[in-house]
Amino acid sequence: MSDPWLTIIGIGEDGHAGLSDASREALAHAEIIFGGPRHLELAGAGGRGRPWPIPFDIEPVLAEKGRNVVVLTSGDPFWFGAGGRIADHLPTAEYRTFPAPSVFSLAAAQLGWSIQHITCLGLHAAPFGRLVPVLHPGARIIATVRDGAAPAALAAWLVGRGFGATRLHVLERMGGPRQRVRTCRADAFDLADIDAPVAVALDITGGPGLMRGFGLADDLFATDGQITKRTVRAITLSTLAPRPGALLWDLGAGSGSISVEWCLAGGRAIAVEARADRAANITENAARFGIDGLLQVVVGSAREAVDGLDAPDAVFVGGGASNELIADLWSMLAPGVRIVVNGVTLETEALLASEHAARGGALMRIDIAEAAPLGRMRGWAAARPVVQWSVVR
Repeated sequence: MSDPWLTIIGIGEDGHAGLSDASREALAHAEIIFGGPRHLELAGAGGRGRPWPIPFDIEPVLAEKGRNVVVLTSGDPFWFGAGGRIADHLPTAEYRTFPAPSVFSLAAAQLGWSIQHITCLGLHAAPFGRLVPVLHPGARIIATVRDGAAPAALAAWLVGRGFGATRLHVLERMGGPRQRVRTCRADAFDLADIDAPVAVALDITGGPGLMRGFGLADDLFATDGQITKRTVRAITLSTLAPRPGALLWDLGAGSGSISVEWCLAGGRAIAVEARADRAANITENAARFGIDGLLQVVVGSAREAVDGLDAPDAVFVGGGASNELIADLWSMLAPGVRIVVNGVTLETEALLASEHAARGGALMRIDIAEAAPLGRMRGWAAARPVVQWSVVR
């Protein structure tokens, strides 16, 4: 196609007056204009306007391929906007984009915050739990939220997590004539008549927030007791070597603690667990730690459930290791995939010793003892030893 049929325009609260000449020209020649009702009103779309369907779906836009179409989004279409969704379905030659300043840029400029040091989140369609990984004293966060009621709910959520002293800057209708910025503490939130669209900037006080590194405390997790304990988990994650964006298969996931910490390190995980009650604990833990968008839970046996899953960068077998499962993994995984298997029974220890002899890698026995009362004195209470085999396919 010589010219793109689709134009994606970022529009601010200053409406038509704030658009570039190129954006105005694209709007003037558009046959159809898609956007939210507010966007369509700001642009003066009139009878050419088509509001987005609810729930949001880009198929109506794609169905108009070949016509002169404009999509309106808030600010920068590729920062928590519809631009990314559209680009996933179209080659770049079929669309052009005219972005406007994002609400994050407008908020940072208003507050005097250096945006490169700020965490930006879209919470307009996500739970507040997504904040958990980035909450720590001194953090600065700007988040879009759903509506005018959301800032009060967010303040209450922060108080419940021990961050009540956090200052909330509530930013309404940024970049337009009705712009307003008000500030209060989370534990003294008393703002009313909040006008959407709204964002909230957080100057975090309280905490301490989640530690960084491996080995979160066991009591932070929902579990029935089937959990890779903290010290062994730290060693196991070090062996698995998480990297941003890497995908983990966590087979026999138990409480999903390995998956959770893998995701907190920047990766994605698929946790496979045969028992539905334990799978429910994994889902709860994903929500607790704000990584539910990164952790997929699959209920089923490992050998059956892995068929059709996205190819992993690493595989952890925390329970249910067998000759058949390891043989399956060896045949289906691509070269370079890291495999780590933990075992506590004599039978699994023998299996891992045999696999180590046949396939190489590293074999390690993890013995841990902690001080415990022994009469009027203290002695060492040994945990059940764990044997760990690790290998790169």
